[in-house]
Amino acid sequence: MSKVVVVDDVYAELQLIEGYLKSANHTVVSYLSADKLEEKLAGDRPDLIILDVIMPGRNGFQVCRDLKSDDRFKNIPVMLCTSKGQESDKFWGQQQGANAYVVKPFKPDELLSAVKKALVT
Repeated sequence: MSKVVVVDDVYAELQLIEGYLKSANHTVVSYLSADKLEEKLAGDRPDLIILDVIMPGRNGFQVCRDLKSDDRFKNIPVMLCTSKGQESDKFWGQQQGANAYVVKPFKPDELLSAVKKALVT
């Protein structure tokens, strides 16, 4: 299926998301921080990037904005997967260029449905 990069600073969350994606036959590359993410992505060339919002250093909103303003990555869909579930958070995510937004905790089918939708945008 597709190659998905997941960035979340909580190892348990990474494992959970990775497990759901692998069960749907996606190839998954995981990172515990957004540090030097652009360098890593240049080699990974994913079909989708899933970002947590609350992370040390650059948060997911900032990373999404940076990726969407970079010609190398602007066409790769970005999904924010976060505990920040207010409408204002979702709106802000859209303003940063996110293609999808999933609120934690989520059910496996919610995540996979959002992934499927983001991959066809």
